[in-house]
Amino acid sequence: MGFLKKHTEKGSAPPKPVMKRQTSSNEIFKTQAKNSSEKIDPLAEARKRQIEEGHKIVDKMGKNKILTVLDKLIYIIRDKGGKVTMQELVKELKYNKKIVEFWAKILEKEDLLELRYPINIFSDPTIKLKKMPEPPKKSIELPAEKTLVENYNVTADFVRAQIKIWITPYDDVPIYEIIIPGVGEATSALLNQLTEELALSIPINIEDISDQKKIAQLKHVFFSAAKEKIKRKLPKIDDNYLSVLSGILMHNMYGLGEIEIIMADNFLEEVAINNSNVPVSVYHIKHGWMRTTKFINSEEEIYNFASQIGRKVGRQINSLNPIMDAHLVTGDRVAATLFPISTAGNTITIRRFARNPWTIVHLIDPKVNTLSPEIASFLWLAVQYELNVLVAGGTASGKTSLLNSISATIPANQRMISIEDTREIYLPKDLHWNWVPMTSRKANPEGQGEVSMLDLMVASLRMRPDRIIVGEIRTRTQAEALFETMHTGHAVYTTMHADTVEQVRRRLVEPPISIPKSELAALHLAIVQYRDRRKGVRRTLELAEILTVEGPGGEMTIDFNYLYRWRPRTDTFEKINESIRVIEELNMHTGMTTDEIRKDLDEKQMILKWMLENNIKDVNQVGRVMKLYYKNPDLIINATMTNRKPDFLGL
Repeated sequence: MGFLKKHTEKGSAPPKPVMKRQTSSNEIFKTQAKNSSEKIDPLAEARKRQIEEGHKIVDKMGKNKILTVLDKLIYIIRDKGGKVTMQELVKELKYNKKIVEFWAKILEKEDLLELRYPINIFSDPTIKLKKMPEPPKKSIELPAEKTLVENYNVTADFVRAQIKIWITPYDDVPIYEIIIPGVGEATSALLNQLTEELALSIPINIEDISDQKKIAQLKHVFFSAAKEKIKRKLPKIDDNYLSVLSGILMHNMYGLGEIEIIMADNFLEEVAINNSNVPVSVYHIKHGWMRTTKFINSEEEIYNFASQIGRKVGRQINSLNPIMDAHLVTGDRVAATLFPISTAGNTITIRRFARNPWTIVHLIDPKVNTLSPEIASFLWLAVQYELNVLVAGGTASGKTSLLNSISATIPANQRMISIEDTREIYLPKDLHWNWVPMTSRKANPEGQGEVSMLDLMVASLRMRPDRIIVGEIRTRTQAEALFETMHTGHAVYTTMHADTVEQVRRRLVEPPISIPKSELAALHLAIVQYRDRRKGVRRTLELAEILTVEGPGGEMTIDFNYLYRWRPRTDTFEKINESIRVIEELNMHTGMTTDEIRKDLDEKQMILKWMLENNIKDVNQVGRVMKLYYKNPDLIINATMTNRKPDFLGL
């Protein structure tokens, strides 16, 4: 499927093509037999069983390919000079004439072969190779001088791909190499034919693709039907290959083709298709922006992908509506534009909903170092005792990741409502029983059906929530509703764009938001996230309490008590001041003394370090620890003090 173009320096002429002797079918299949024992491959056993029927081989480009008997048929005809008799083909393939003729007709329909029947019925039909297979698709070739920084596998619907991340001296960003099992040209022609048959036999309604449960059922039905049809046409195909081909067929029909494999990588936050002339770009949670080795074949294919996404969610994208903003049922957000609005070509940007979100334990890991255990324990304390927290920062600074991670520390006996434009919040399963996630909706092309964030915030107040999580505040009406919610006794956690705590104050009290300073007093903590684009790291820049001071004449002013700040020179977190407001609030509402609060913070910090040492990072594992802590704190505290293994948690 992938092709490696010769790597040249910028501005140099491309090398002249070198004509090579074509490899015979016997040589190809011998190569497979030789290499099968050397490669570590989950389909190794299948390869051995498929010597006659079809093979996963190493082709001339060095990429893996799945070949079936149809590809072997093409190779045999090519080796015979492009023309053979039916009897010769039957002898080579070792199948009866009826099934060989059946295969030849499949390939004739796809314009690969020409089947000629003589006038004399006793003469043997001839089969002629009508056209050579299309040239491989364009891809990036990696230079010889490169360093592998990460290597792992991803699987989507039985289609397994290998991901290799390289650093080269010639590229400003890492290269995301995706090695996808290719399919022989003749087998690909069969899949094209089956696409039409399956589309007719399995009709799909809009309702079926707008509900996640129905989509899962539909995929099961389609997958079973695809396997049955492939098995009928290739009776001896191995079950492993059968599943892979069925998965590829499903991706091509109802998905985004090979992009579905990229979408299966849970380390990716963004997948960006900028046009058909440049490779697909991805944003990796560890390595930042990267170029992939995958190109989209044409602008038309990008448009087809965007149109298909739109149909699934009842959206349109065309020359009259060249911009589309859509949310998939999986929670992923899609932004698409068409040429000439995007002057370089059609685009699709997919922001993936986190399947395995970051937790507070991830963030205190020294390898990540987004915040210190001391800061994390303080935020946990604030969430436990229902203090209002605002997370600020620039684009992609980790605001939502931090918001999501501290939300996982909410006690499981409370009712939660999350309100977002794009579904990004994901809470532990132990909190799902009384959690209502809501997302806004834009108007349809006729201007009807809009549900704004403000609509959801007003509606949430009628649902008796204990905690409200708001993805982001952008407008004055949203801010007014949010702070009014705080004043009515609900604990609120939210984000906004601001680079410092002082900018948070200015954005809230000055135009265009301009909320009264008295309203701002309801906010307890402001925490600012920072992204260093040069180093590709995210840090908690500062954490501060909001203090209100009454000036002369009764005028209220807003002040800050900075608690922690990140020092970039040493990449460490420094404690600036002791808490004033949080200590006073807890003392007033819980009766805890300053010493008791400090002891609580020390215990929380100890628990977080214990979770880190025992690799308790999964969001549901963290949720389980929190649930047990709130139910029986001594159990968790004693486990950390005795360094007990977390087996008793049942994770």
